[in-house]
Amino acid sequence: MVKYAQVAVPVPLKDEFTYSFDPEAMDVKPGVRVIVPFKNRRMQGYVISVSDDKPEVEFAIKNIQRVVDKEPLFDKKDYDLALWMERFYFSSRGEILDTMIPGGRKDTSFGGLDAEEAIERPDVVLSEEQENAVRTVMETDERMYYLFGVTGSGKTEVFLRCAEKVIEQGGQVIYLVPEITLTHQLALQVLKRFRNNVAILHSGLTDSQRIAQWRKIKRSEVSLVIGARSAVFAPFANLKMIIIDEEHENSYKSGNAPRYHARQVAQKRITDCKGKLLMGSATPSLEAWHLMKDPSKMVRIDLRNRVGGGSMPKIEIADMVKEEGLFSSLLQERMMRTLADGKQVILFLNRRGFSYYFHCRSCGYELKCPHCDVAMTYHKRRNILQCHYCGYSRKPVTVCPECGSMDVMYSGFGTEQVEQELRRLFPLYRVERLDTDTVSSDRTVIQKTLDDFRAGKINILLGTQMVAKGLNFPNVRLVGIVMADSGLLIPDFRAEERTFDLLVQVSGRSGRADSNGEVIIQTRMKDNPAIDFATRSDVEAFFDQELAIRKETSFPPFSRMVNIVFRSPKASAARECADNVAHSLRNVCRNTQIYGPNECPVEKIRENYRIQILLRSKKASDMLAGLNSVVSSVKLPHNVAMDIDVDPVDLL
Repeated sequence: MVKYAQVAVPVPLKDEFTYSFDPEAMDVKPGVRVIVPFKNRRMQGYVISVSDDKPEVEFAIKNIQRVVDKEPLFDKKDYDLALWMERFYFSSRGEILDTMIPGGRKDTSFGGLDAEEAIERPDVVLSEEQENAVRTVMETDERMYYLFGVTGSGKTEVFLRCAEKVIEQGGQVIYLVPEITLTHQLALQVLKRFRNNVAILHSGLTDSQRIAQWRKIKRSEVSLVIGARSAVFAPFANLKMIIIDEEHENSYKSGNAPRYHARQVAQKRITDCKGKLLMGSATPSLEAWHLMKDPSKMVRIDLRNRVGGGSMPKIEIADMVKEEGLFSSLLQERMMRTLADGKQVILFLNRRGFSYYFHCRSCGYELKCPHCDVAMTYHKRRNILQCHYCGYSRKPVTVCPECGSMDVMYSGFGTEQVEQELRRLFPLYRVERLDTDTVSSDRTVIQKTLDDFRAGKINILLGTQMVAKGLNFPNVRLVGIVMADSGLLIPDFRAEERTFDLLVQVSGRSGRADSNGEVIIQTRMKDNPAIDFATRSDVEAFFDQELAIRKETSFPPFSRMVNIVFRSPKASAARECADNVAHSLRNVCRNTQIYGPNECPVEKIRENYRIQILLRSKKASDMLAGLNSVVSSVKLPHNVAMDIDVDPVDLL
């Protein structure tokens, strides 16, 4: 007897599709993955329901080709979450389930870390502040808590103590971190403590290893999950706490459909299971800072002092308007003194490559990527020009392609050029660079470099955001921020907030174990509020001022935004679709400001021209209802794609 299954397929269609199967030949049940024909492709789908009754349809029902799983990977609770995300993020349930559930085909042994790797840790005695924090979280009945603590104040230990207590009470815990480097460091801390009671989900695992971890979680064989953004979907049956470390990080927001934010999904899950959401950072997001102003919405817990004997570093400005070269005289002098004392240095620059701007001085020609509206970056070691948006590369040019002049120059600098200068200035010391270029072919380079630095084998560690936050190196006395201004030049209302966050977080790597920590911030914009407040380590004053500006200008968190981007190889096609949708939105969206259509700040990426419409409203329900009615009726031509980003963190 033939049976029928409703299957969600990872395509941008908010439907389920009917397939048939022979129950004697294959075991199809809700929650398993199946391989099905879809149009002219074979695709992996997710079985939502099974029925004996043939649905009344006008097309020939195709057969399921193969069942992937022996046991379900998701249940009704997970599916309900997918439906909520479908409504909230304007994505499809098939795409969302495909994001939630790892793509491995079979169980396999876990790789990447094991308990033998873990460092023996002495019993940690909590400070009075930490004790109070644990007590507040565990002995009060609020839903959301925020651990607002200076860098090095012991937030991780508070998180782990709370997790232990929840697990002792029979609950399960998800612990989110923003970066793979932090995942590894945290994993080493918890493997000894939680032994075989922890699953680790990170990008260093193969798909099959991830699915093996998923199954362990689904069977409740573990009580703690550690991982990056997608670990928020871990299928615990008795979830009682979600911890979000470094809550302000943009990496908690997905850059591709479904464009979910892990913090919002965590809030939804915790509400459904009546658990607790515990977040923390030295630099909270403005959204969290706003919520902390009302204790009935979020309980603020302060950690004002560093643990382990360290104190906050002394921060100084090096005004690069008065300097020449990559390094100020102040930074060079402090580096020499620090290295002579046997201490270590971290240098931070959020731009990789050697130089990033090709310019003809005769005709003014600027060399850009042929596929994207961005300048190409010169990588000296590989002797190529590369686009950091699409990956296109070509050989460097020495003659202007426009006028033939040889009066050309490469300007600007990235980590590769800084590394070369460091080796010239400090030949007696070992320098290592950690950025996407150095780790792209081998992810183990990250951990080996960090381990060598922690062991004192490296004197100067230069890097991008990989070295900026969360990492604890007791022997680091000096942190140098090579160019603090780059993020301030981005056309985004969050530019100052992001710059401030980064400066405070990078500065926090200094002085973790002694009172002599120093930070040198090199800048040409020393009077900018983000740099001024970061120099004074005045986090509260900066956030309060920024919050006042956001309120006056009605930017988030005092409003909600949606960014709609139309992409097409033909600029006219993207523009026409955007004009039509904008017209419809203006007719139906109440209490909503509609900006555009306009070209995106980066107008072309990967041969696609990009036009955006920005929506902003203090009444999100009106805005989203109007948007939903328009989106459900819009018919896009085959050569135009539409991306909808609710609560965007990046407007480029």
